[in-house]
Amino acid sequence: MDGFPRTESGRLSTGTEAKALDLAAASGWGLQPAALVEAAGRACAAAFRGILPFRNRGIAVLAGSGNNAADALVMLRALILEGRAAADSCIVLLSKPPDSAGGSLMHANLVPLRRMGARIAEWNAERGIGDAGFGTIIDGLAGTGIDGPLRGTALEMATAANSRAKGICVVSIDVPSGAFDGMRPGTQSVRADFTLAVEPAKLCLYSPAVRPNAGTIIPVGGIFPGSLVAEHSAAELLTWEQASERIPAVPAHVHKYGRGLVEIRAGSPGAVGAARLAALGCQAAGAGIVRLLADDATVHDALAGSCDGIMVVPPDAPTEEGRFSPSAALLGPGWGRSADRAAILEDYLALESRGLPLVLDADAIALSGRRTFSGNAILTPHIGEFAVLSGIDKDDVLADPVGAAGTFAKERNATVLLKSHVTHVASPDGRIGVIDGMNPALASGGSGDLLAGFCAAIAARAGVENRFDGYDCACAAAALLVRAAEPQGDAPGFVDPGELARIAAFVAGGAWIRRP
Repeated sequence: MDGFPRTESGRLSTGTEAKALDLAAASGWGLQPAALVEAAGRACAAAFRGILPFRNRGIAVLAGSGNNAADALVMLRALILEGRAAADSCIVLLSKPPDSAGGSLMHANLVPLRRMGARIAEWNAERGIGDAGFGTIIDGLAGTGIDGPLRGTALEMATAANSRAKGICVVSIDVPSGAFDGMRPGTQSVRADFTLAVEPAKLCLYSPAVRPNAGTIIPVGGIFPGSLVAEHSAAELLTWEQASERIPAVPAHVHKYGRGLVEIRAGSPGAVGAARLAALGCQAAGAGIVRLLADDATVHDALAGSCDGIMVVPPDAPTEEGRFSPSAALLGPGWGRSADRAAILEDYLALESRGLPLVLDADAIALSGRRTFSGNAILTPHIGEFAVLSGIDKDDVLADPVGAAGTFAKERNATVLLKSHVTHVASPDGRIGVIDGMNPALASGGSGDLLAGFCAAIAARAGVENRFDGYDCACAAAALLVRAAEPQGDAPGFVDPGELARIAAFVAGGAWIRRP
């Protein structure tokens, strides 16, 4: 119950879009709220039944007054009818008196539970959830329609759920109660072991502030027509399988230049490892040639003997016009921010304006300042770097990464790959991609350098074929990193970045190399 596995791909909606979806379903498709609640509750029960822990113990439902609570009541009814819970061992704890919900979907779904023998009680802070042998708590306190943080009785109930005894599982419907669009770090919400994400899954589930409290996210589908969902969703949740399909496979007859040449400007005294890892990332993601220009003799000497298959070019090497024209360039890992670096960056920005795919990471991002690009740049900042670059408060970025990155991408005409425990990719044309991470194996120095290399290699191959799309390249690179970091064998483990590159090479090759 304490793992955070990758979730399935699909569409993601804001709370406003979800409300518009419900209205469109009723007015245009004849799908009335009662039918949707019944479908959602039953689908939640079906999605959860395979992993329902403690099936011989009771279930407590924490119910607010909205449709989120009605979903939870239908789910409980379905579990009882299937014999997965005994009605007399279940209780529904209401945040408001039962008669205050007269005529509502809540009231309608309380009736059969009461007749089946489940207990219905108004919340009492002194009694709390009680100790009646409950194995599962179903959280139906609030959905994304709430206006601001939990207050009053709902907050008391959420606090009680978070103080549950060891071994009790909490499953939230749609979102952990208290989560909402724009939720800032530190805001109180239920801490769920599982979240049953009713389609379309809510975008706020994948904000850095909310995601740790969602636990294992289980998609719940079959509620709305797919075309209706597509019309009311702001973003897409991408896995490696889906993201990799957007990058063309490598033809069997290809030569090394056909897989693209990446030119790297990275490394400085004391930061040689960043340059090496960026180059390894390029190799792993399939670049045909990786050419690392070392701007310092000591950096060159340190790299020359440790980068097999990588061209490490000394600072005084003569230029060979035309022979090593890059298909994409990567600047920044461990590079430094001196005046000479800024001058070099200007040269590459001129190439970007003429169509060269350009990946900027770390120091190169800082040096780019408030520049507007030409649509061919991918920026790979982490949250702190992005806050400095954009001038947006860090907590505001954590609360609304889609809004912050999306606005920046449009204003600066560049693709933004915003790194965190969940990655958000924003394109200048408004596309938003989300890659679920939640893997502490990636919380180490060097993983960002590898990611920048992945981006550059994929961009170089696309550039050779005149098929460069910064959004698709960035999404595939981020998904590749997440997939490569998944536990190998029977147990999770920490791997060094070099090993991560080796694993990524097998993953990428398996997706993009087609044998004749």
